[in-house]
Amino acid sequence: MSDAGAGRSLVSRVLATVLAILVLGGVLVAGSIWWNGRQAARQSYDRLLLGAASDIAESIRIQEGRPLVDLPVSAFELLAQAPDDRIYYSVLGPEGRFVTGLDPEQRVVPPARGGGPIRFFDAPLDGEPARFVQLTRRFVERDFSGPVDIVVGQTLRARRAMTRELMLDALLPMAVAGVFLMVIASLVIRSALRPLEALVEDLSGRDPYDLTPMPADRLPRELQVMLGAMNRFMGRLDGQVEAMRTLISDTAHQLRTPVAAIRVHADTALSETDPATRRRALDRLLTRTRSLGTLLDQLLSRALVVHRTDSVPRAPVDLREIALEIMERDDHAVLSPEAELRLEIGEDPVMVRADAFSLGEAGRNLLGNALRHGRPPVSIGATRRGAEAVLWVCDSGPGPDDGVIALLGERFNRSTASREQSTGIGLSIVTAVATAFDGRVEMTRDEHGFCASLVLPAEEETS
Repeated sequence: MSDAGAGRSLVSRVLATVLAILVLGGVLVAGSIWWNGRQAARQSYDRLLLGAASDIAESIRIQEGRPLVDLPVSAFELLAQAPDDRIYYSVLGPEGRFVTGLDPEQRVVPPARGGGPIRFFDAPLDGEPARFVQLTRRFVERDFSGPVDIVVGQTLRARRAMTRELMLDALLPMAVAGVFLMVIASLVIRSALRPLEALVEDLSGRDPYDLTPMPADRLPRELQVMLGAMNRFMGRLDGQVEAMRTLISDTAHQLRTPVAAIRVHADTALSETDPATRRRALDRLLTRTRSLGTLLDQLLSRALVVHRTDSVPRAPVDLREIALEIMERDDHAVLSPEAELRLEIGEDPVMVRADAFSLGEAGRNLLGNALRHGRPPVSIGATRRGAEAVLWVCDSGPGPDDGVIALLGERFNRSTASREQSTGIGLSIVTAVATAFDGRVEMTRDEHGFCASLVLPAEEETS
């Protein structure tokens, strides 16, 4: 689309299209009217010519061996129907001998005889286009035998005038109807666009933070489709804004206690004069600082996961590759160097449609919780279970109590203990990933230990 057409209103575009259709239709109809009017005028005036020629032919008689013409008044009355036209008539005997006529010197020579007793032809009359009829009457008398040709013609002024009048009589009502249709189309289009103007007014008067869906009950079907897409976009935007607010609130809530503890330990280390006491205060400060670093990593990881789940397109992912990547990164060696970690994956792909980065973050948090709070050995793997794909982490411990399990993954699920704090934030990341990809977090306990699993809808492998 050109820049000139980009700024045109919808009303002007539709009206321009309607006008173009009307003009094109008018041109086609005008051409048809001209052709039909021309044929009608030709047929009408051809009948007049034929009538005049027939009257002249009926008035011919044979006297003393040659044709004699007594011109009838009726023939000239018929030709007088076109008063502005010049007329011509002539009567020719056998071998084209001139019998009578208007002007022997400017005689119109008809084409060669043939094709019946009546023939129409076009020829110039004093340099002006004209139409002629040739009527042949045959005589078989005692003293005369042979054909007599009557040629009658007139110029085309009356025919053209008739064609022009027929066109004007047909085109003037069409032009009035076209103007009326343009007015009606303008009113109808503006009436149809009033709901759109109401939507613009509603959006313009809204609070910038109001992202609630707009009602679409009274809108036309075409606008309902547009408004449905707009409401879905506003819903996604509202989700992003709410996720940002939640992140800011959670970050402020989660950081308040460790920052206050770091400040207390720093003040204690500065005020202590005993080297042993100062050393213990510095050790606690170092522990708190490391805990704060881990907490910040988890909060940033959660923010990134929430952002990617709504902005990054989903793609086929093999959960076995997620589990293998987690093992190869050696993050578990930092969390728990002495822990025994096992990888259990099969030969068949475990495919889901999701974001690989988000699944990796969820898996690392599941493994981190198992290493911090479970008992070795710890296993990680991926399996297919009917229509579900499962990324799981199991340890040999009993797992948390049922009451703690019920609260895992919720907002502000923490206490002053770093153990509960870390578990809550890590599981909230897993829960966010599960929700984003239509899955769930599943926690089970059996005689072998405790398992935490990310369960997602499985997808068939594509070749």
